[in-house]
Amino acid sequence: MAFLGMLIIGLLVGAVAKFLTPGRDPGGCLVTMLLGVVGSMLAGFLGRSAGWYAEGEPVGFLASVGGAILILLIFRLIKGRS
Repeated sequence: MAFLGMLIIGLLVGAVAKFLTPGRDPGGCLVTMLLGVVGSMLAGFLGRSAGWYAEGEPVGFLASVGGAILILLIFRLIKGRS
């Protein structure tokens, strides 16, 4: 059940990140879900590195959206060059 919850929250986070980031984005529901999950993982890594989160502490929704937006911007930079 935790895995299913992670995917649903990832879908919500990815959708909010796509909505807040102007421009055209690739993919459908699956890519949006992956974007949210990876964004949350990135936010957790950066937050633990900065000392904001302890090991095992969950990352907040806003931090997850910020991580997903960062992933989207990096993707656009890489895609724009090729």
